[in-house]
Amino acid sequence: MRKATKECEKLESESESEEDTDDDIDDDDDDDDEPEKWRRHYSSKHKMLLVGDGDFSFSLCLARTFGSAHNMVATTIDTQENIEKKYSNGVSNVRELEERGCLVLYEVDAKQMSQHFFLRTQRFDRIVYNFPHVGFLYREGSYCQIQLNKRLIKGFLSNAKVLLKEDKGEIHVTHKEGDPYNKWGLVKKAEKIGLVMHDIVPFSRHDYPGYDNKRAHGILSDAPFPLGDCSTYKFKLNNSPKLTIK
Repeated sequence: MRKATKECEKLESESESEEDTDDDIDDDDDDDDEPEKWRRHYSSKHKMLLVGDGDFSFSLCLARTFGSAHNMVATTIDTQENIEKKYSNGVSNVRELEERGCLVLYEVDAKQMSQHFFLRTQRFDRIVYNFPHVGFLYREGSYCQIQLNKRLIKGFLSNAKVLLKEDKGEIHVTHKEGDPYNKWGLVKKAEKIGLVMHDIVPFSRHDYPGYDNKRAHGILSDAPFPLGDCSTYKFKLNNSPKLTIK
Protein backbone atom coordinates (compact mmCIF):
# COMPACT_ATOMS: atom_id res chain seq x y z
CA MET A 1 0.00 0.00 0.00
CA ARG A 2 2.99 2.31 0.68
CA LYS A 3 4.11 1.85 -2.93
CA ALA A 4 0.63 2.71 -4.18
CA THR A 5 0.50 5.83 -1.99
CA LYS A 6 3.87 6.97 -3.31
CA GLU A 7 2.63 6.49 -6.87
CA CYS A 8 -0.46 8.52 -6.07
CA GLU A 9 1.62 11.39 -4.69
CA LYS A 10 3.70 11.33 -7.86
CA LEU A 11 0.57 11.52 -10.00
CA GLU A 12 -0.81 14.46 -8.07
CA SER A 13 2.45 16.40 -8.37
CA GLU A 14 2.57 16.15 -12.15
CA SER A 15 1.39 18.96 -14.35
CA GLU A 16 -2.12 18.73 -15.73
CA SER A 17 -0.70 19.83 -19.07
CA GLU A 18 0.29 16.22 -19.74
CA GLU A 19 -3.37 15.56 -20.48
CA ASP A 20 -3.07 17.67 -23.60
CA THR A 21 -0.05 16.96 -24.59
CA ASP A 22 12.05 -15.73 -38.48
CA ASP A 23 9.69 -17.05 -35.74
CA ASP A 24 6.12 -16.25 -36.62
CA ILE A 25 2.60 -17.40 -36.06
CA ASP A 26 0.81 -18.83 -39.06
CA ASP A 27 -0.11 -16.23 -41.68
CA ASP A 28 -3.37 -16.12 -43.62
CA ASP A 29 -1.70 -17.73 -46.65
CA ASP A 30 -1.39 -21.00 -44.75
CA ASP A 31 -5.17 -21.16 -44.28
CA ASP A 32 -6.36 -20.03 -47.70
CA ASP A 33 -8.06 -23.37 -48.32
CA GLU A 34 -9.96 -23.26 -45.03
CA PRO A 35 -13.43 -21.66 -44.91
CA GLU A 36 -13.46 -18.34 -43.08
CA LYS A 37 -15.22 -18.43 -39.70
CA TRP A 38 -16.45 -15.44 -37.71
CA ARG A 39 -17.30 -14.63 -34.11
CA ARG A 40 -18.76 -11.10 -34.12
CA HIS A 41 -15.92 -8.77 -35.26
CA TYR A 42 -13.26 -11.50 -35.42
CA SER A 43 -12.33 -13.84 -38.24
CA SER A 44 -10.23 -16.97 -38.52
CA LYS A 45 -8.35 -15.06 -41.25
CA HIS A 46 -7.29 -12.28 -38.87
CA LYS A 47 -3.85 -12.37 -37.34
CA MET A 48 -4.81 -11.53 -33.77
CA LEU A 49 -3.14 -10.29 -30.60
CA LEU A 50 -5.23 -10.62 -27.43
CA VAL A 51 -3.98 -8.60 -24.47
CA GLY A 52 -4.64 -9.09 -20.75
CA ASP A 53 -7.23 -11.86 -21.17
CA GLY A 54 -7.47 -12.91 -17.49
CA ASP A 55 -8.13 -16.66 -17.51
CA PHE A 56 -7.86 -16.73 -21.36
CA SER A 57 -11.53 -17.61 -21.74
CA PHE A 58 -12.14 -14.92 -24.38
CA SER A 59 -9.25 -16.22 -26.48
CA LEU A 60 -10.52 -19.76 -26.06
CA CYS A 61 -14.02 -18.78 -27.20
CA LEU A 62 -12.55 -17.48 -30.46
CA ALA A 63 -10.31 -20.53 -30.87
CA ARG A 64 -13.26 -22.88 -30.49
CA THR A 65 -15.27 -20.88 -33.01
CA PHE A 66 -12.43 -20.88 -35.54
CA GLY A 67 -11.59 -24.54 -34.90
CA SER A 68 -7.96 -23.50 -34.58
CA ALA A 69 -5.87 -20.82 -32.89
CA HIS A 70 -2.89 -20.75 -35.23
CA ASN A 71 -3.77 -17.15 -36.09
CA MET A 72 -3.70 -15.99 -32.45
CA VAL A 73 -1.23 -14.74 -29.84
CA ALA A 74 -2.65 -14.38 -26.31
CA THR A 75 -0.74 -12.46 -23.63
CA THR A 76 -0.93 -11.86 -19.90
CA ILE A 77 1.07 -9.77 -17.45
CA ASP A 78 0.93 -12.71 -15.02
CA THR A 79 3.48 -15.47 -14.66
CA GLN A 80 2.49 -19.03 -15.47
CA GLU A 81 2.44 -19.79 -11.73
CA ASN A 82 0.12 -16.87 -11.02
CA ILE A 83 -2.37 -18.03 -13.62
CA GLU A 84 -2.68 -21.30 -11.74
CA LYS A 85 -3.14 -19.52 -8.40
CA LYS A 86 -5.59 -16.87 -9.57
CA TYR A 87 -7.98 -18.71 -11.90
CA SER A 88 -9.78 -22.01 -11.46
CA ASN A 89 -9.84 -22.61 -15.23
CA GLY A 90 -6.68 -20.74 -16.19
CA VAL A 91 -4.37 -23.71 -16.67
CA SER A 92 -6.90 -25.83 -18.55
CA ASN A 93 -7.81 -22.90 -20.80
CA VAL A 94 -4.14 -22.30 -21.65
CA ARG A 95 -3.62 -25.98 -22.32
CA GLU A 96 -6.50 -26.13 -24.77
CA LEU A 97 -5.41 -22.91 -26.48
CA GLU A 98 -1.91 -24.26 -27.01
CA GLU A 99 -3.27 -27.56 -28.28
CA ARG A 100 -5.25 -25.57 -30.85
CA GLY A 101 -2.11 -23.74 -31.96
CA CYS A 102 -2.25 -20.47 -30.00
CA LEU A 103 0.99 -18.88 -28.81
CA VAL A 104 0.56 -17.91 -25.14
CA LEU A 105 3.02 -15.35 -23.75
CA TYR A 106 3.46 -14.59 -20.04
CA GLU A 107 4.75 -11.46 -18.27
CA VAL A 108 3.84 -9.14 -21.14
CA ASP A 109 3.21 -5.57 -19.99
CA ALA A 110 0.62 -3.91 -22.24
CA LYS A 111 2.47 -0.59 -21.80
CA GLN A 112 5.73 -2.05 -23.15
CA MET A 113 4.64 -4.90 -25.40
CA SER A 114 6.01 -3.35 -28.61
CA GLN A 115 9.49 -4.00 -27.18
CA HIS A 116 8.82 -7.69 -26.46
CA PHE A 117 11.44 -9.81 -28.21
CA PHE A 118 8.80 -11.72 -30.22
CA LEU A 119 5.93 -9.26 -30.57
CA ARG A 120 8.14 -6.50 -31.96
CA THR A 121 8.70 -8.65 -35.07
CA GLN A 122 4.95 -9.07 -35.70
CA ARG A 123 2.14 -7.01 -37.20
CA PHE A 124 -1.50 -7.82 -36.46
CA ASP A 125 -4.90 -7.37 -38.12
CA ARG A 126 -6.68 -7.13 -34.76
CA ILE A 127 -5.31 -6.17 -31.34
CA VAL A 128 -7.90 -6.71 -28.60
CA TYR A 129 -7.92 -5.57 -24.97
CA ASN A 130 -11.13 -6.20 -23.04
CA PHE A 131 -11.72 -4.13 -19.92
CA PRO A 132 -8.20 -2.78 -19.30
CA HIS A 133 -7.65 -2.03 -15.62
CA VAL A 134 -4.59 -1.62 -13.38
CA GLY A 135 -6.20 -3.29 -10.39
CA PHE A 136 -8.18 -2.00 -7.45
CA LEU A 137 -5.57 0.07 -5.66
CA TYR A 138 -7.95 2.90 -4.70
CA ARG A 139 -11.65 3.62 -4.93
CA GLU A 140 -12.77 3.23 -8.54
CA GLY A 141 -13.77 6.88 -8.86
CA SER A 142 -10.79 8.35 -7.01
CA TYR A 143 -8.29 10.65 -8.71
CA CYS A 144 -5.38 8.24 -8.30
CA GLN A 145 -7.28 5.22 -9.62
CA ILE A 146 -8.47 7.14 -12.67
CA GLN A 147 -4.99 8.49 -13.40
CA LEU A 148 -3.41 5.03 -13.20
CA ASN A 149 -6.02 3.60 -15.56
CA LYS A 150 -5.49 6.51 -17.96
CA ARG A 151 -1.78 5.73 -18.00
CA LEU A 152 -2.53 2.10 -18.79
CA ILE A 153 -4.81 3.12 -21.67
CA LYS A 154 -2.24 5.54 -23.08
CA GLY A 155 0.59 3.01 -22.82
CA PHE A 156 -1.43 0.23 -24.41
CA LEU A 157 -2.62 2.33 -27.34
CA SER A 158 0.88 3.67 -28.01
CA ASN A 159 2.32 0.15 -28.11
CA ALA A 160 -0.59 -1.37 -30.04
CA LYS A 161 -0.19 1.28 -32.73
CA VAL A 162 3.36 0.05 -33.40
CA LEU A 163 2.19 -3.57 -33.76
CA LEU A 164 -0.77 -2.85 -36.04
CA LYS A 165 -0.87 -3.61 -39.76
CA GLU A 166 -1.07 -0.33 -41.63
CA ASP A 167 -3.74 -1.15 -44.19
CA LYS A 168 -6.75 -2.69 -42.44
CA GLY A 169 -5.52 -3.22 -38.90
CA GLU A 170 -7.81 -2.37 -35.97
CA ILE A 171 -7.32 -1.92 -32.23
CA HIS A 172 -10.36 -2.93 -30.17
CA VAL A 173 -10.87 -1.78 -26.58
CA THR A 174 -13.94 -2.97 -24.71
CA HIS A 175 -14.74 -0.43 -22.03
CA LYS A 176 -17.42 0.16 -19.41
CA GLU A 177 -19.62 3.21 -19.96
CA GLY A 178 -20.62 5.93 -17.53
CA ASP A 179 -18.89 7.44 -14.52
CA PRO A 180 -15.99 7.12 -13.73
CA TYR A 181 -14.95 5.26 -16.90
CA ASN A 182 -15.82 8.18 -19.14
CA LYS A 183 -13.10 10.13 -17.29
CA TRP A 184 -10.37 7.87 -18.68
CA GLY A 185 -10.37 9.81 -21.95
CA LEU A 186 -10.08 6.74 -24.16
CA VAL A 187 -11.03 8.36 -27.48
CA LYS A 188 -9.12 11.57 -26.77
CA LYS A 189 -5.95 9.70 -25.93
CA ALA A 190 -6.26 7.56 -29.06
CA GLU A 191 -6.55 10.67 -31.22
CA LYS A 192 -3.44 12.24 -29.67
CA ILE A 193 -1.49 9.05 -30.36
CA GLY A 194 -2.47 9.11 -34.04
CA LEU A 195 -5.45 6.77 -34.06
CA VAL A 196 -8.98 7.45 -35.18
CA MET A 197 -12.15 5.81 -33.84
CA HIS A 198 -14.09 4.47 -36.80
CA ASP A 199 -16.79 2.52 -34.95
CA ILE A 200 -18.28 1.85 -31.52
CA VAL A 201 -20.63 -1.07 -30.86
CA PRO A 202 -22.40 -2.37 -27.74
CA PHE A 203 -20.63 -5.31 -26.09
CA SER A 204 -22.49 -8.36 -24.82
CA ARG A 205 -20.71 -11.19 -23.03
CA HIS A 206 -23.34 -13.58 -24.41
CA ASP A 207 -21.92 -13.08 -27.91
CA TYR A 208 -18.84 -15.00 -26.71
CA PRO A 209 -19.90 -18.36 -25.26
CA GLY A 210 -17.60 -19.49 -22.48
CA TYR A 211 -16.11 -16.06 -21.87
CA ASP A 212 -15.84 -15.27 -18.15
CA ASN A 213 -14.88 -11.69 -17.36
CA LYS A 214 -12.68 -11.72 -14.25
CA ARG A 215 -11.70 -9.13 -11.67
CA ALA A 216 -8.13 -10.41 -12.12
CA HIS A 217 -6.80 -8.65 -9.01
CA GLY A 218 -6.61 -9.45 -5.29
CA ILE A 219 -8.29 -12.28 -3.43
CA LEU A 220 -11.31 -12.08 -5.76
CA SER A 221 -9.27 -12.54 -8.94
CA ASP A 222 -11.42 -15.42 -10.13
CA ALA A 223 -14.72 -13.64 -9.47
CA PRO A 224 -16.67 -11.86 -12.23
CA PHE A 225 -17.45 -8.15 -12.11
CA PRO A 226 -20.76 -6.56 -13.15
CA LEU A 227 -20.54 -5.33 -16.72
CA GLY A 228 -23.46 -2.95 -16.99
CA ASP A 229 -23.38 -0.89 -20.17
CA CYS A 230 -20.17 -1.41 -22.11
CA SER A 231 -18.95 -0.95 -25.65
CA THR A 232 -16.19 -2.07 -27.99
CA TYR A 233 -14.31 0.91 -29.42
CA LYS A 234 -12.59 0.28 -32.74
CA PHE A 235 -9.55 2.34 -33.71
CA LYS A 236 -7.52 2.54 -36.90
CA LEU A 237 -4.34 4.35 -37.84
CA ASN A 238 -4.99 7.91 -38.83
CA ASN A 239 -3.46 7.94 -42.28
CA SER A 240 -5.15 11.13 -43.44
CA PRO A 241 -2.69 13.35 -45.33
CA LYS A 242 -1.68 16.50 -43.51
CA LEU A 243 -2.87 19.75 -45.03
CA THR A 244 -0.14 22.10 -46.17
CA ILE A 245 -0.53 25.83 -46.46
CA LYS A 246 1.00 27.34 -49.56
